Order: sequence, then C-alpha cells, then structure tokens
Amino acid sequence: MEEHDVVIVGAGIAGLATAIALKRVGVKALVLEKSEGLRATGAAIGLHSNAWLALEALGVAHKLNTTTYPPLRKGNVTNIDTGATQEITFPQPDKHEHETRPIHRKALLEALAEELPMDTIRFSSKLKSIVNLQAEEGSSYAIIHMENGVSIKAKALIGCDGVHSVVARWLGLTTPVNSGRWAMRGLAIFPEGHGLDVDFQQFVTIGKKVGFAALNDKEVYWFLVGQSSKGEDIPHDPETIKKEVISNFAKNFPTSYLRVVQHSDLSTVTWAPLLFRFPWDVILGNLSKGNITVAGDAMHPMTPDLGQGGCSALEDAVVLGRHIGNLNIKNKKLVARDQVAEALERYVKERKWRVAKLIVVSYLAGWVQQDGSGWFMKFLRDSIFYRHFSSLISNDKQYDCGKLPCVSSSNNELDNDPRKIY
Repeated sequence: MEEHDVVIVGAGIAGLATAIALKRVGVKALVLEKSEGLRATGAAIGLHSNAWLALEALGVAHKLNTTTYPPLRKGNVTNIDTGATQEITFPQPDKHEHETRPIHRKALLEALAEELPMDTIRFSSKLKSIVNLQAEEGSSYAIIHMENGVSIKAKALIGCDGVHSVVARWLGLTTPVNSGRWAMRGLAIFPEGHGLDVDFQQFVTIGKKVGFAALNDKEVYWFLVGQSSKGEDIPHDPETIKKEVISNFAKNFPTSYLRVVQHSDLSTVTWAPLLFRFPWDVILGNLSKGNITVAGDAMHPMTPDLGQGGCSALEDAVVLGRHIGNLNIKNKKLVARDQVAEALERYVKERKWRVAKLIVVSYLAGWVQQDGSGWFMKFLRDSIFYRHFSSLISNDKQYDCGKLPCVSSSNNELDNDPRKIY
C-alpha cells in the first residue's frame, strides 16, 4: 500500500491550487486525475480581484501575463425585446491594482501545474472507494482504493473532483440539483482581429441570454444560456452545438453575436446543464468528516452568473493550505491524529458561509436576467439589476482570502525541488 501525507482527487483548478498551497507550507500532496491529461472545459474563465489575490498568495499570479489578457473596462447589456441597452462598467483597479480579466482556462491550469513537481499529478487514476481507518494511538487515515487495484493510505484526503464528486458523495452531501438552465460555450478565433468596440456584450430575452467577452484582439469567448428542454434534446457534439446556436437558439439575436459563434474553434465548444448545491446543504451538510473534506465544485457547485466558481475554488485552496500549514508548522510534520480533522473543521467553518452566499447571489442573478416578462420583473431587471448589481457585489469580488503561513526553507524540502514541470 502506498502512503502519502495528503491525497487530492481531481486536477482541476481547485485540486492543482490546493496542491500548490500545501507545497508552499511544506506538505507534499499526490493529485489523482481520472482523465489522461489536464482538462479545460469551459474555454475561458474570468478572474476577478479575489482570484488574483488568491493567485498571489499561491505565488502564481505573475505567470499569467496581464499584457496578454487586457482587463474588461466597458460593456453593454441589451434587451432584444425592448431594444433597451444598459451600459455597464467594470470595477477600476482596486488597491492591489487588480482588475477583472478573462483568460484561457487552459492557461490557468498549465500555470498551476508548472508549479508542481513532476510526480505530483497521476493521470488516468480513477477512484473506486474510500475507507476511513482508525489506527492505533488515535491516528486516523483515509484508505483510497483505485480501479486499477492500487490502494493508497493518506493522512488527509481532499476531494476536488467536481460537481459529481465521489468524495462529496462519501461525505453524505446531497447531489447537486439542476437549475433548469443549460449553457453552450466556446472560443472564437479571428486571425485578422475581431474588431469589436466593446470588451463585453450581452443580449437578453425571456428564458435566454447570450454574450461574448474579448480575451484579446483575436480571441473571443462566447456563451448562450437557455432554459427550454429543447437544448437538452440535441446531440452535444461541437459541430451540432454550433449549428444549433446559429440556426435555432440564437437566430433572432444580433449578427454581431452570430459572427462570433461562426468563428468558433470546435475543440472548445461545449454544452452542460447548470447545476448547484442548495446553500443550506452547504451550511448544514457534512463538508468534512475526520480527515476527509472537499473543495471547489465538489463543495459548492454554483451557476456561472456571478463568475465566481473558479475564483472561489482558488480561495478554498489558500484557506485549506493555511489551516493545514499551521498544523504542519506547529508539529514540524503532518501528524495523522485528531489535529488534522480539527484543521479541516476550521477550514470548513471559514468557507461555508462565504460560498453559500455566492451560491445564492449567483442563482438570483441568473433568475432575474432570464425569468418573467411581467412589469415587475422588467423593472427589477432593467431599472435595478443592470444599473446597480455590479456595485452591490463588488465586495464579494474583491474578497481577500488571506495569505499562507511562512515556512523556512530548512523545513520545506520542496522549495528547491529540481523536478518541476517547465
């Protein structure tokens, strides 16, 4: 049986970021990923101030070249039923000089992976079952059985395995629910330049919204969010999704949007239902049990309307790294005793109210934009939501998750590890 200090299930944003956080506090982790390589579903991700602060704490922010990804400064939201357009402005640089920037999801994953020793990530590794073992002298271990027959013994197990998390299911967390909406997404490529005069554009109608955001002068991220059952019935291969967007779901939307979709790189086009976990299940559920916990979408799946799924996963990594790091520094090693469980409980206590709020606000943001055609909903959407929503949530997007504890180089054998991926 293999033995490791910490095992992380899932090599997405949460899993890789958590492995970096632990590395920086002197704890080596093994990351198990069921896919054959890094996955970049979603094509792009918007990083707000809270994400940049977390990336700085992880020592990764400088790797994402901000000259390659200019900030979002201005945009428009247009109701195609009434023709009314609301101009929206994105927050100016905060006190840390951070701004909202859309970047390639793959670039973020690669930047995180490059910070880890080569033997950290084990691909094609699918989890079969989990057992919590109470050993002699009060020690507690997680035993992870893999489908290939390998068994792994860990002092802590962290599930970062996404919306359909095996670890979350083992903890007894409720299955995420369908919001009744789905999303199609992709990345458009303009070799000669897109020529757009806005950084962000969104068009809305009852039951549907579409939009695009420029990553740079040649690449544009686009999306379509619907709530009819028709979107679930079509084949979900990229070519069919693109055709359905242009000829069916978005045929009545402006040509500026259709032009973007027409230039899609098919390898980036996806369809997915929008799932979330009820906030009360996050607050009252078992987010940790002994030396096992969850992070990222495995803990708090949310709809994308607030743009905080990946950002909050980066926060999770820093907070989790801080609590485990403090324990590691105190004992000069990670001990398999009740102290690990207590550290994970402190992590959960710090995170659950924060992420539960994000789930609620994100869901409400999607509901306001797409649901209802009565006068009250129109007033709420056009006169209040688009004009004031950005300022109302600015504190959430500028949230500072804090720093990692300092570990002296003499105590951190991984500081100068020559086996990094470059």
